This record gives sequence, structure tokens and C-alpha cells, in this order.
Amino acid sequence: MDLLIDQFIHYLAVEKGLAANTLESYQRDLLMYTAYLREQGVVHIAETNRAHIVGYLLMLKEKGRATATLSRNLASIRAFYQFLVRDKYLDKDPSVHLETPKIEKRLPKVLTIAEVERLLEGPSLHEPAGVRDRAMLELLYATGIRVSELVNLNLGDVNLEMGFLKCMGKGAKERIIPLGKIAIEIVRRYIETARPRLLKGKSEHALFLNHLGKRISRQGFWKIIKKYAQMANIRTEITPHTLRHSFATHLLENGADLRAVQEMLGHADISTTQIYTHVTRTRIKDVYAKTHPRA
Repeated sequence: MDLLIDQFIHYLAVEKGLAANTLESYQRDLLMYTAYLREQGVVHIAETNRAHIVGYLLMLKEKGRATATLSRNLASIRAFYQFLVRDKYLDKDPSVHLETPKIEKRLPKVLTIAEVERLLEGPSLHEPAGVRDRAMLELLYATGIRVSELVNLNLGDVNLEMGFLKCMGKGAKERIIPLGKIAIEIVRRYIETARPRLLKGKSEHALFLNHLGKRISRQGFWKIIKKYAQMANIRTEITPHTLRHSFATHLLENGADLRAVQEMLGHADISTTQIYTHVTRTRIKDVYAKTHPRA
């Protein structure tokens, strides 16, 4: 079964062009599923049936996994079986007609503009790591890119003279995003003064570096944003994605076109972007309720 998973992941990478993080997610889901199958005495994938899939999802539910996790696992399992049938490893797909668990759509958490400003002002500009942190936070809020896209940026991906950056998003799709004056200024300061000190004479294409002079990781940035959120006394639970949500919401609140925001976020479907219009409406209602004398 592990060999079949490897072949499936190779197919997704080569023929579908999926991003590394997506491939890791598929592989992790399927390895967990096949581990469950072995516990049930299943030796070969051809021995599986609908009951095995349902039993696995029930096991995840009993462990307290979220509906979104169950839905993602089923999607991974479905795609795997479809591949196996297509390549004639199996005669039929046992996942056909299984209903996807309904996911309750939650509105993304966003920061107020005042909270964003406190967060961005947290890093000290008197040390290389502080300049780097400020540049990363400013860039994230200025562009709305994903944290994976942020840490994968190379020096050649930012054009400060023209005021834009290019990044590779999901499905290996490249997009061009404009930069604001403040982001340009702090990124230029980072590249000219802080990055050479972090580089320590090494050769590295990555834009943002850790203390070893290597590309900073997603986990490394996660710790950075948590640190400055605490310093800024932000009580909202914050993740690197929070600035992406805030970027989109603040643009729409100030009259940005939904299609333009979709393009900058790299959403394939505009319905994904539309969730931010609901956030905007909710925030307007909250402001009205708190400020109108007869609300």
C-alpha cells in the first residue's frame, strides 16, 4: 500500500503540479488511513470496501477530529481510489457515493487596523533579526500572501524599483502582487543592512534568513508572529494566516473590488474570496450596534 501511495503522490506532483505542502497533506492522510487498514487486518488495498472508509472516518470523529479534518481525509481517500481505478490497480472505487461531512463555515478571525499597527511596530529596528521580522510582517500584511509563499520567496522575487513581488501559489500558479511604500522601504532596509549580517558570508537565494543564514521555516515564522502578538497585547488567537485575512478584509472595507482581491489572494474560485464580504458585513453591524445611539 505504501508503494501505491508513493506512485499516487508522484502522479499528483508530475501530472497535477500540486504544491509540496499539498502533497505532504495527501501523503499524511493516506498513511494514516493505510495504518488503520492494517490494524483491521487488511493487507492489500483491493481488500477494502465502503465499510473500511466509514469505519476510519468514525474513528477520527471519536478521537475528536474536526469536521474539516474528516472532510479533507475523505477527499484524499477518494482521490487515491480514483487514481487506483484509473490506473487499473482496482476494478471499482469503494468511496463512490460516500457523503462528504458538512463543514460549518466559520468567519475568519481578523485584526483591527489598530491591532495590525501595534503588531507591525513590535520588532526592534536596531538589530538584524528585528528588521527581518518587521519586513516579514509588513510584507505579509501588504500583500496577503500565504506564509508558505512568504518563506519561499527568493531575492529575485521582489522588485522594489517597480514595486511588486511575484510568488508561486497553489497549483504552481505564479502571481504578481503590488507593494506599498512602507513595505518597499522596510524590505529595502532589510536587504541592504540586515540580510548581509544574517547571511554571514554564505551563499543563499532565500529572501528571509534565520540566525544560521539559511531560509527561515514556517515554524520559525509562526514563533515570530506569536511573539509580537503577545508584545502587542493582542488577545485574538493569531496565526500567520490572520494577517492574510486582515489584508483581504481591510481592502474590502475600504472599497476594493472583489475580483482584484481574489487575484491578489490567488483564489481559483471567487466564492472563496466572498467569505471576506461576510466578515465585512459582520464588522459593520458590530460598529453600528456599539456606536449608534438607537441601535
